[in-house]
Amino acid sequence: MSRERATALLVDFDGVLRRWDPAVVAGVEREYGLTEGVLGEIAMSWGLLQPVLTGKVSHADWMASVADALTPSVGAERARAAVDEWQRYRGEVDPDVLAFIREVRADGIRVGLGTNATDVLDADLAALGLTGELDVVVNSSVVGVHKPAKEYFQVACEALETPPSRVLFVDDEDRAVAGARVAGLSAHRWSGPGDLRYLRAALAPAE
Repeated sequence: MSRERATALLVDFDGVLRRWDPAVVAGVEREYGLTEGVLGEIAMSWGLLQPVLTGKVSHADWMASVADALTPSVGAERARAAVDEWQRYRGEVDPDVLAFIREVRADGIRVGLGTNATDVLDADLAALGLTGELDVVVNSSVVGVHKPAKEYFQVACEALETPPSRVLFVDDEDRAVAGARVAGLSAHRWSGPGDLRYLRAALAPAE
């Protein structure tokens, strides 16, 4: 049996709509005498990451925890300065993905941002010029549950006012894609703008 054609799109933020230049964090780590990769390693450690993604702690508290973890190696003042400089960079919008979102919205397809994020997401969207570019924003720290949980995708589909079987989800992480499929959504593992041709076809109205 063929699947129903998707009438709504749910797109991941980091790694799909927003991309990060690894040279920026590498430059901060060099400048402050930090081990290469240590900022991301500490920040993404599950004990620090999980609470901020579910809204139990603020983004500021999360970053303070990262600075605390760096303090033994470079001192408190230098650790805070390194984290502050790192956080000033908020990534860049992938222009191809944004153009695709605008295109499908113009065709009447609702588009949601489905992201594991913190309480600075709205500020980041504004800083990147993305306010108003999406129909809904489903932020894990607001919802209180994060991808790949089935509950997260249920909330997202409700926000899109579309049943899961009619939602196409795009993410660059296998676990999130698998979680979406368990929740009944169509899901595509993003590998880059070359995927847009497939996604256009998947969302095109039936002949």
